[in-house]
Amino acid sequence: MSTAGATADPLAALGALPGVADSVESVRKSVDRVYGHRIMRRRSNAITSEAALRGARGSAALAGADWALEEVRRRTDFSGDDEARTVGAALRLTAEAGQLLSVWRQSPLRVLARLHLVAAADKADQVGRPRQEGEPVDEPLVGLPLPSAAEAHGRLEGLAELIIAGGTAPALVTAAVVHGELLALRPFTSHNGLIARTAERIVLIGSGLDPKSVCPAEVGHAELGREAYLEALDGYVSGTQEGMAAWIAHCGRAVGLGARESTAVCEALQRGAA
Repeated sequence: MSTAGATADPLAALGALPGVADSVESVRKSVDRVYGHRIMRRRSNAITSEAALRGARGSAALAGADWALEEVRRRTDFSGDDEARTVGAALRLTAEAGQLLSVWRQSPLRVLARLHLVAAADKADQVGRPRQEGEPVDEPLVGLPLPSAAEAHGRLEGLAELIIAGGTAPALVTAAVVHGELLALRPFTSHNGLIARTAERIVLIGSGLDPKSVCPAEVGHAELGREAYLEALDGYVSGTQEGMAAWIAHCGRAVGLGARESTAVCEALQRGAA
């Protein structure tokens, strides 16, 4: 991760980049609209459950398994082909995210290892730990140069230190950096994209920005499209101020679209109750 100059709180420094404050404010307004909806006061659990399903569908779509929402809702067996296993992994990760909030701030590396274990759903030697030198990475949709295992380990440790230390950076900035860094590093032998998007979700929930998990950024990332997603990720990997700001703004738009999705769900439930 590159930041704009040496500082004791590099995430806060990213929050000061041009345009980032506008993204943060836009996200806050979008989230507030969902939480202010009258349906949220009576049926927040239903909105959370629907957001989890739609978020998992969106994350799986970005990983190459672009299923219709109703197919995800209907299916009970995800052990078939690669696409089915991808959707199943996304659903398991979304369900697991809420169970790991208390651990994240104390031991993010432990959480990431757990997420890989949940996503992979097997007991292979490579599961539940960062990759070692020479181990291949199965992440065909991210074509960026792969950092060495040593570099990935070092940057992962640095990211964990930033999370544990806390700071004053807005939740959107922290979530975007966690997401971008995991995609750039691909620290596991598989499922890095799914894990990165789940980690983004954990930050948004745990920060208090979206405590009920009703603003699924994964929905927005999928709606914006894989091409825009990878283009924004290129900006993050470049380490330039413009590139970092563009990635944060992209993540902000994704959260805003996720909030819009849940607002629409609230409206639908309200019409049904009328």
